[in-house]
Amino acid sequence: MAENLKGLEVKCLSPRSHLQDLCRLARLSCARLEINKKNLNDFEVEYLCDYKKVQDEEYYLVKWKGYEESENSWEPRKNLRCMSILKQFHKDLEKELLRRGAKVKKGMRRLDPSVSHQLVLKAKQRRVIKQWEKHLNLKRNHKGRIFVENEVDLEGPPRDFTYINEYKVGDGITLTEVAVGCECRNCYNEAVNGCCPGVSMNRFAYNDQGQVKLKAGMPIYECNSRCRCGIECPNRVVQRGIQYDFCIFRTCNGRGWGVRTMEKIRKNSFVMEYVGEIITSEEAERRGQIYDRQGATYLFDLDYVEDVYTVDAKHYGNISHFVNHSCNPNLQVYNIFINNIDERLPRIAFFATRTIWAGEELTFDYNMHADPVDIESTRMDSNFGLAGLAGSPKKRIRVECKCGTDSCRKYLF
Repeated sequence: MAENLKGLEVKCLSPRSHLQDLCRLARLSCARLEINKKNLNDFEVEYLCDYKKVQDEEYYLVKWKGYEESENSWEPRKNLRCMSILKQFHKDLEKELLRRGAKVKKGMRRLDPSVSHQLVLKAKQRRVIKQWEKHLNLKRNHKGRIFVENEVDLEGPPRDFTYINEYKVGDGITLTEVAVGCECRNCYNEAVNGCCPGVSMNRFAYNDQGQVKLKAGMPIYECNSRCRCGIECPNRVVQRGIQYDFCIFRTCNGRGWGVRTMEKIRKNSFVMEYVGEIITSEEAERRGQIYDRQGATYLFDLDYVEDVYTVDAKHYGNISHFVNHSCNPNLQVYNIFINNIDERLPRIAFFATRTIWAGEELTFDYNMHADPVDIESTRMDSNFGLAGLAGSPKKRIRVECKCGTDSCRKYLF
């Protein structure tokens, strides 16, 4: 029997880092785990909790990765080889003292307990933020990466929010799939019958660089799953998903979370879709009364031909959930049709109104209106209003605008 088991391997359920820690605790070397005499005493620092100076030597209270806080220990600076963690600790310390109206003093011997407590809270929050960042990137199905940063307060990830990549269809709502697709060999240069836009009596939306060339208010018809062309077709822009790296960050002026781009975005380029749960207008009215009291704005009316459905991104959404309002926005809304042909259920896409530079916050107008357009788009309701505050204007609670632009209207609604 033993001969039959020779060479048999069973997958270990413990992570590699945990096994390495067990070896170090037991003072055992293991070649397969890369634990040897040189690194036998190397434990990983998770974060630093406190600081003190004894005579001329600096000590830090260390929280060890994989161990309870009861195992924290004071270690001399010379024993620590975690430069980035040390820099972050002193950066957090300087910010906390500045918040209290104090400065880091030379020769400081100990930290006030309340200061060290805040530093621990910040370190724990940063760990949770990084875990959330990892989770978001595991959930996304698009090229653009997601970063998360909060250097303002101790707020963590939003509760009861699930990252999704496409619409979540609510109860009683059915999407009508397209029945035909184009037969073009080259949808841009050799479009048969005007490709998908032409069949729908509309113009081709993009130039050869994938930038939208239609006026806001005109619908965009992209090639669909029944078309002969592939995903690199010039008429498949929105469906290729987010192409840029974005950072969800905590704003410093009371606007909660926001989104900034990590890369330059050219004018008229596709940026992201507004994704959420599709619900009926009746359900939106009910939820809107609740959101009114919370000052929330996550309901987006789909009013291309009639106001029947709404997208609710409060509990289910993508990175657009965190995009803030501005009275002078750099994003413009367009209605998109791809596989679904029900004109009451367009997809909502944001395109850049101008060049957006790396590090700049992304914004759109929560009460956006399109300029009048030509006769080809007269079926389009020009009201792009975000229905975050549902009900008639008389019932709406006025929400102060904090966008800070010169053209600020002072109120969102």
